[in-house]
Amino acid sequence: MMRKPKVVILGTGGTIAGKAGSNTEMTGYQAGEIGIQTLINAVPEMLEVADVTGEQFCNIGSFDMIDDIWLRLSRRVSELLQQPEVDGIVITHGTDTLEETAYFLNLTVKSEKPVVLVGAMRPATAMSADGPVNLLNAVALAGSQEAVGKGVLIAMNDQINGARDATKTNTTHVETFKSWELGYLGYFQNGKPIFYKASLRRHTAAAEFDISKVTALPRVDIVYLHVNCDDILVRAAVSAGALGIVIAAFGHGNLHINIKPALINIARSGIPVVRSTRVGNGIVSRSADDTDNKFIAADSLNPQKARILLQLALLRTKSPEEIQRMFDEY
Repeated sequence: MMRKPKVVILGTGGTIAGKAGSNTEMTGYQAGEIGIQTLINAVPEMLEVADVTGEQFCNIGSFDMIDDIWLRLSRRVSELLQQPEVDGIVITHGTDTLEETAYFLNLTVKSEKPVVLVGAMRPATAMSADGPVNLLNAVALAGSQEAVGKGVLIAMNDQINGARDATKTNTTHVETFKSWELGYLGYFQNGKPIFYKASLRRHTAAAEFDISKVTALPRVDIVYLHVNCDDILVRAAVSAGALGIVIAAFGHGNLHINIKPALINIARSGIPVVRSTRVGNGIVSRSADDTDNKFIAADSLNPQKARILLQLALLRTKSPEEIQRMFDEY
């Protein structure tokens, strides 16, 4: 008889662990109310596909996620995956910042073993809760050989997304996580994960970032551009101690004339400035004056993920050329 894969589920809270006043209440609930062992006990079918153990890492709404939890979570995941008997990790997580936690782990966990984040759009008390089947699929994915070496994954709504490209696209719908034009990595069919492609960008074991002894991440702020914007917010960010700035710019990373001079001065002073886009889809590529202005192009990373990569890059360098290399590779 073949040994079932051993999967450790780390609970961090979120809607998947949420509780509402009635089974028809889909929005007015309290996130992070139900413990991980209760969630496991509610899906006994997962014990048929893996040897499962649970650990309550934290129990919060993911809108309250902070860098300190990220650092501790990444180290705990790496520690567990160093154990030969552990085949994969599942992390239950709120959907509001799930994509950010997934990308942070994608850049910092030093293992090719599967790490799968899973959430829900309806609380555990809902009559049609999506959490149980999502959790079952996530365990199957974390225990599968097909998921080895594919980086951190997201399992929701019978779809497999990669951490780098997935984003939350709807405030309430169960089919909220999409990778837009880059597409899903695969799907679940009758509970079995089926892959059709993999991310070619560097991640996990191939990443250069080491947070094993890091106690705090550099402050990086995001500034969202709009009609008639000015430079007050970027100057305030620098005054508050920001060591990097990500701009959610117009279109193809275009900057308003009212803010561009201040950003040039900031970048030339040694504080990296990354041009991302508020569009939500597409690539921001290098422009003709980026080299002179010391700007960095975000490629296809959205502002919140560009912030994460810049935070990690700043642990190694402040060189805009080196940071641009990282954005090109990750």
